Amino acid sequence: MNSDRKAAIIVGLIAITIITLMTACSSSPKQVSADASSSGKQIEIAAGGSFIVTLDSNATTGYSWELKGISNPAILEKTDNKYVAPTSGLMGAGGKEVWTFKALKTGTTTLSMEYSQPWEGGQKGANSFNVTVVVK
Repeated sequence: MNSDRKAAIIVGLIAITIITLMTACSSSPKQVSADASSSGKQIEIAAGGSFIVTLDSNATTGYSWELKGISNPAILEKTDNKYVAPTSGLMGAGGKEVWTFKALKTGTTTLSMEYSQPWEGGQKGANSFNVTVVVK
């Protein structure tokens, strides 16, 4: 085998490898985001993908979002939640609560959250967030 043919085979193998890697990366599950305007709606996500819910929250008032339920936890699981403080620097300014969920398998489930003061005697149900998640 001459050196030109060896070089052509090597270049071809490299091209096939690059195409395979690009295809694998482009078909990875995408992230879906939702906010308060998504409440009451249906959201579709690919199995294996992540789903992020970002909701206004003000920790200085004692309110926080609580996960009330996932109707079918075999389809969707919570993987993270955190409070993101405001960047304005204003005293008493509100921030965001960011919740991350992972789509485990195909199916439909409902995600329910409630904005409340969690202590005994605190106000319950000041706001709610509900969304139907369809995993394909």
